[in-house]
Amino acid sequence: MNVKTLKIKEVLIINSDKHKDERGWFQETYHLQKFLDRDINHTFVQDNLVYSNKNVLRGLHANKKQGQGKLVSCIKGKIFDVAVDLRPDSNTYKQWVGYFLTEDDSNFLYIPRGFAHGYSVESEDALVNYKCTEIYNPDEEFGIIWDDPDINIAWPQNSYIISERDKKNMYFKELKL
Repeated sequence: MNVKTLKIKEVLIINSDKHKDERGWFQETYHLQKFLDRDINHTFVQDNLVYSNKNVLRGLHANKKQGQGKLVSCIKGKIFDVAVDLRPDSNTYKQWVGYFLTEDDSNFLYIPRGFAHGYSVESEDALVNYKCTEIYNPDEEFGIIWDDPDINIAWPQNSYIISERDKKNMYFKELKL
């Protein structure tokens, strides 16, 4: 397992080799001790599997209070995955980082608590798996509009299919963090 930091040092790319042979491949998707050895000190308590069509954008989603860390992988297709720093005391507050995840790579994006998360589907469809450090609580969730000019995310496209719920997400300046 190799770990690489991105421009926001707490958001990590974790590479877990795929072991391939004539039968297919095997990949270790999570190993508690290996994560602890790299100071990723979170236990994941919920897994989510999401299928989306081309041009779908999901997010930006975040949680109040304790937050929800995530370990994201793209099982099928290609996504552009984004994390936005919502920690007011951070020197990267309100900054974002994005990374392409594909079915062909062996990468996972680790997003710690205190970040908003979203992704766009850049292939015909995509199957995304993400582990969470907290059980989903709809009363704790809130959203930030995907094209907020105060964050200015450089999404790969200008137009996406967005859920009615996500169209009602707030602008960053409306948040009370």
